[in-house]
Amino acid sequence: MFDLDADRTLPDLTDEQQRAVAHDGSSLLIVAGAGTGKTTTLSARLAHLVANGVPPERIMLLTFSRRAATELLSRAEQWAGHDRLRGAWGGTFHAVANRLLRRYGRSVGIDPDFTLLDQGDQADLLALVRDELSSDSTPQRRRARKELLASALSRVVNTRQPLDVVLRQHHPWVADQADELRATYGAYIARKRERHLVDYDDLLSLWRALVQDPEAGPLVAGRFDHVLVDEYQDTNALQADVLAAMAAAGATITAVGDDAQAIYGFRGGTVRNILDFPTRFDAEVVALTRSHRSTPEVVTVANRIWDAASERHDKELVATRASGTRPSMVTAGDEHAEARGVCERLLESVERGIPLRRQAVLFRTGHHADLLEVELTVRRIPFVKFGGLKFLEAAHVKDLLALCRVAVNPRDDLAWFRVLQRIDGVGPGIARRVVTALDAADGSLGRVVDSGVVPPRSADEVAGLAAAVAAAADGDLATGERIDACRAWLDPHLDRFGDGAARRADLARLSELAAGTPDLETFLTELTLDPPASTGDLAGPPHLDDDVLTLSTIHSAKGGEWDIVHLIHAADGNLPSDLSTGDPEQLEEERRLLYVAVTRARDELHVHVPLRFHHHRNRLDDAHSTGQRSRFLTADVVDAMDEVVAVPGPAPAGDGSPSPLPRVRDAVAAADAELAALLG
Repeated sequence: MFDLDADRTLPDLTDEQQRAVAHDGSSLLIVAGAGTGKTTTLSARLAHLVANGVPPERIMLLTFSRRAATELLSRAEQWAGHDRLRGAWGGTFHAVANRLLRRYGRSVGIDPDFTLLDQGDQADLLALVRDELSSDSTPQRRRARKELLASALSRVVNTRQPLDVVLRQHHPWVADQADELRATYGAYIARKRERHLVDYDDLLSLWRALVQDPEAGPLVAGRFDHVLVDEYQDTNALQADVLAAMAAAGATITAVGDDAQAIYGFRGGTVRNILDFPTRFDAEVVALTRSHRSTPEVVTVANRIWDAASERHDKELVATRASGTRPSMVTAGDEHAEARGVCERLLESVERGIPLRRQAVLFRTGHHADLLEVELTVRRIPFVKFGGLKFLEAAHVKDLLALCRVAVNPRDDLAWFRVLQRIDGVGPGIARRVVTALDAADGSLGRVVDSGVVPPRSADEVAGLAAAVAAAADGDLATGERIDACRAWLDPHLDRFGDGAARRADLARLSELAAGTPDLETFLTELTLDPPASTGDLAGPPHLDDDVLTLSTIHSAKGGEWDIVHLIHAADGNLPSDLSTGDPEQLEEERRLLYVAVTRARDELHVHVPLRFHHHRNRLDDAHSTGQRSRFLTADVVDAMDEVVAVPGPAPAGDGSPSPLPRVRDAVAAADAELAALLG
């Protein structure tokens, strides 16, 4: 039997990590502070289990991204030995749930060949079902948007809270529409089951139903002796229920996480899971407190922010690195001065030899960086921003995937409804009639064309669509070839967006990616379970000489680290958000957001606080609000920082300085005159 030799194989494990890795018996909670080596610890524990006789096929590893699962398994294999982990179950919660339901779904009444809806498709189908239920007598009033319909339903499923509670707490303005929403949700669920569709939230709720079933549950959950969970602080109530059911069948649960980094309450995650884990799972707790990431000065600021938390696991980070630069709190005259000051410090750091790619600017909400983006552009400082439109949300990408989905599942009404509207002369009404006719025609679009439902001027294009779908449905073709059949039909429609070349390149990347999967069904499922955020994800990591600054929301930055971090808009009303100050739980989550932002810094931390926020961004008048530093930046925290006053913002109009209005008007008039001359 292979035994890990800690002196030879894992030389860098601390005493805390060794204790967690070698733990035996009860379930275990590893409270891992920022930069304390949680990935190393969890992967070493996985290797330790296999090395000490646990069959890998009886181990399940659950993460929140496929990349994290791959890294953990890869590290563990390096230590346990090549192929020693073959057979272990590893992946995201949703990917593992998908795998279980494909194998055991019939036990809960699910066809294993179901089609998986992504979150955008879920919203579209909810809107479609609601419109079908509506009548001419429906009162003319503001109705919930489809995104709200999906969000409320997802929160009900994942938090296990009743709909009335969810609406009252999170969407009070639609609380009086509860009956309409219930009817919509009921029809939506029926439509899914009828069409063999499963949405993203179904994966977890059906997994829960599977393992809680008195007959199937012990057989499924009993397959596993150990379940290892990464980032446990981000789990929701439904995921905790699934793990509890696995534990009830005899599995030992090892969870690693940090209550100080529980920042996904808006997605249904709850800090209560990690706080209550020791009691719920009768678990031992091991705290990892030795931070290998940040300097002692940065760690001190983080500890002082976290000391004020109302409820937490007892831990205090201890830096292992040598002393460095004290963090700074930079007070700026206004948002414009803040943006200029950040740019100047970025360029100064580049002159000191620190490339842009090792620096980041973080913020609570995307629009907080608007003025900074302008300033960066003017100064020609390249940047990439995280927190915007996801790749799979782009219209042309969704169109291609909808085509692929109808090729796989001709009963997918939603996908048909989307694709048909790409045809000239086919709007929502005609598309709905065609979808209804498809039911009677057993999914044969050719028969629908012959029936006369399609307008004559659109018949040829619909016939072409039928041929493309038939080609993509040919299972004898390679996956890439099946997607190419869909791309060929969609191609003429891309130019209507005005940037057809870029969109064709996106779709080509998808086709290349699909070439590595065994079939179209698998490709669609994997893409839904672990979607790329951008075409950059498809292209792989950037080259080392790509020197680009990172702009990111704090939520998107979690898990990252940089030599220098600038946190902007650290003023009350921004961080914490003014929408969160009325609820104690939400306010504590805002404190955790600040903690996450601070602990992304390795060497230098700069926290920027504007004193004024202009109501009009072009500052044609002096309407503004006065800012004050975040309530989380208490005297104790600021005492661990150097206070710096940035260059004040330009004086507003009305204090004796020339008004910009005449110049603006002259410039507009001159531009209009020049255009008139060009137009002749």
